[in-house]
Amino acid sequence: MSAPDTAIKSAPLAALQRQSGWLAAGLIIATGCAAYHNCLHTPFVFDDIGAISDNASVRSLWPLRNVLSPPGDGGTVTGRPLLNLTFALNYAAGGLDVRGYHLTNLALHLCASLALFALLTRTLLQSVVPPRFRTHARPVALSIALLWTIHPLNTESVTYVAQRAELLSGLLYLLTLLAFVLSTDSSRPRVWLSVTVAVCLLGMAAKEVMATAPLMVCLYDRTFVAGSFGRALRTRRWFYAALAATWLLLAWLVLHAGLRGGTTAFEWSAMTWHYALTQFDALTIYTRLALWPQPLVFDYGVEEASSLLAVWPQTAAVLTLLALTVVALVRRPLAGFLAAWAFVLLAPSSSFVAVTTQTIAEHRMYLPVAAIVAGAVVVGWFFLGTRVAPVVGICVIAGIVITAARNTDYRSALAIWNDTRAKCPLNPRAQEEYAMALFRNGDIAASLAPYAEAIRLRPDYAAAHHNLAAAFWRLGRLDEAAKHYATAAQLNPTRVESHFMLGAALVTLKRWPEAIVSFEAALRIKPDMIEAHAPLANALMLAGRPADAITHYEAALRATADDLALHNNLGMALLRCARPADAAIQFEAALKLQPDNAQTAANLAAATEALQSRADSHFPRAK
Repeated sequence: MSAPDTAIKSAPLAALQRQSGWLAAGLIIATGCAAYHNCLHTPFVFDDIGAISDNASVRSLWPLRNVLSPPGDGGTVTGRPLLNLTFALNYAAGGLDVRGYHLTNLALHLCASLALFALLTRTLLQSVVPPRFRTHARPVALSIALLWTIHPLNTESVTYVAQRAELLSGLLYLLTLLAFVLSTDSSRPRVWLSVTVAVCLLGMAAKEVMATAPLMVCLYDRTFVAGSFGRALRTRRWFYAALAATWLLLAWLVLHAGLRGGTTAFEWSAMTWHYALTQFDALTIYTRLALWPQPLVFDYGVEEASSLLAVWPQTAAVLTLLALTVVALVRRPLAGFLAAWAFVLLAPSSSFVAVTTQTIAEHRMYLPVAAIVAGAVVVGWFFLGTRVAPVVGICVIAGIVITAARNTDYRSALAIWNDTRAKCPLNPRAQEEYAMALFRNGDIAASLAPYAEAIRLRPDYAAAHHNLAAAFWRLGRLDEAAKHYATAAQLNPTRVESHFMLGAALVTLKRWPEAIVSFEAALRIKPDMIEAHAPLANALMLAGRPADAITHYEAALRATADDLALHNNLGMALLRCARPADAAIQFEAALKLQPDNAQTAANLAAATEALQSRADSHFPRAK
């Protein structure tokens, strides 16, 4: 056959391949939408509140430096300016309407699925891949992408808005690898290598897991392109230097955020040891859920393994898999790459770098689960060939159903926390959050039992004591409220709200001296807490210390000059300190605010009389 004939026949083939690519992309999008069609109206829960609802930095896109400097309190957006920017864009487009946030999450997930499909297709066409897989590169890649798109383990990343961090970094991670792959057979490789570095740099501002992206690019190069690490580094030394330089941005963001608000511990300690032990259990849970995604748990709490003996079976299993991965990297690089993909991606959060807010979290499996799914599909294709397609189809349908069902658990804070505590009854945070959901729904009496259970499970749980006290306060059980506010303040001395509310409870119980101590503690912690001055002044007055009360009444009035009660109370304090002229000024100011107030008029009359009595004492009348 002549060259022109070959060109003529290859044109329809290329067109058919392009068409099948578009059909595959459409199928991925359709299945993703089917799995997550019922998540668009789920409300903000847990970390969503701090990351979006209470996050002042997303309220305006300008000045941009405020958006790119998210709160440093250790919340979801701390040290992640790109993530914070996406929330700000959502807020600019629709305020706190949850639909926009969920649509963005779904769009990011679908884009990541398409990027995975493209990356897998290109990878399976590499010359080092066995011919049986190169021949069916697109259907194999499509099977993996479809199963990953609808995998129920990914619901936490997609449906839980705050975990957009996982979606965003996952998409940029896949695009980093895809751009590198495109550079290997492009006529302009430098352009694609530059894109690889740029995308990787962008990902560093999304989530810390991107730290492993340069390593995975190098491992990919060694496995599928160069054939060895030495050749990969020699061939593209400047590229890898630039790629490694992206770590500088991540290091700056982590340090600038104070190790993410203190929620991440890098130094060696007993805490990191116990955290590391817990990760052996975590990795076995993740693997099981990747293969059988039941039961899914929203929050596993912060409990840690007490000793190596407690997790020795899990430790043995994980170390065995890790050893096999190392051996496979040397002897079976393709299989080794898949196993390393999971281990490397989990390394930032499932190692000795302790994440103090969560020891186990399903969203960390967002990208790693792709390796397990890919391994299962490759094994199925190896033994069954094209006959694996019906099995994949059944699994996709089952995944859609399970994912859609899991989305219903997110329909309210009450529902997701009730589901969590049912699956993890020993998780004190799940009990406490469920109680808070009941409280917010107005079922205050019902919240007492789960609050008490949270405290039973964790006696030093300061937040649970504080919130239980709030429930007792609302029910009028002030003695019990004061008791738990006091415990909360003792367990967490820097929590100003506990000191303040303890003072308020003690005032109501007429325990003035103790109330004064609590309000003063609140002001020491937060000197600009204007709202503490008035109740402190009232407590000082009731304790017979009007001179001390004057200073705090004046501080309160500087913030609220048109408060009738403050003017009256300050006037009474001044009157008791034998300063009738100053008292009269305050009563006159109060009368201007409410001229027909009889009590204020009586107070002014008393001040005027006292002033007149003082004048008479200095200038007695002639007899």
